[in-house]
Amino acid sequence: MGQLANNSAALFHDEIELVIQRIREKVRAARSGILTVATGAAICFAAFISLCAALIIELTSYMAPVMAALVTGAALASIGVVIALIGYKRLKRSILKT
Repeated sequence: MGQLANNSAALFHDEIELVIQRIREKVRAARSGILTVATGAAICFAAFISLCAALIIELTSYMAPVMAALVTGAALASIGVVIALIGYKRLKRSILKT
């Protein structure tokens, strides 16, 4: 009986170690993916800022530079508010479901 208890305890301990090792591997893989996504997002943000600057520069041929910047900012803010409201409604709906 004592040997059986020792073997069972050792098996349980080994299974726990195996689960911990699998979790560590998944965390490493997730960390790598998250870092890649963050890098891509930062590059996309820089590209977006460049496109906004190009839009403002193009609009200056039709209006004053200050107005071009204000129009661009207002349009982007409006789009951002709409997207945020859609996300808020979806989040609220998903929270109420649970």
